[in-house]
Amino acid sequence: MPDSTSDHSDSTYQRGMRVRREVLSDAHVDRAEAKKNAFTHDFQELITRYAWGSIWTRPGLERTTRSAITLTAMIAGGYWEELEMHIRAALRNGMTADEIKEVFLQAAIYCSVPAANVAFGIGSRVIAEETS
Repeated sequence: MPDSTSDHSDSTYQRGMRVRREVLSDAHVDRAEAKKNAFTHDFQELITRYAWGSIWTRPGLERTTRSAITLTAMIAGGYWEELEMHIRAALRNGMTADEIKEVFLQAAIYCSVPAANVAFGIGSRVIAEETS
């Protein structure tokens, strides 16, 4: 597991940071990096290296598919702030508002109607902000 002395020059970390910036935006990553402190440093290293550098860079799934899976996971877990971030990411990855709506409808059946109701509220706001 990475620690506060990790090497940022390794290729997995570098790929992770590149994909993280492409998917979430430079502004988002810059804010996360600026908030990093001694307590959160290792966690930021972990998500950059493993989530973004090892999983999001794998062949086999398009980024839109990865976004659809991630949106569903955020709804299932009730991770509403993360859902907002990943709706923005899904749009950056090329998902349309209609595709996001279909993911939310699917989630209504498998995750719960109340969870999808919250997702539709967040999605409506985020999509309006991003497409205006």
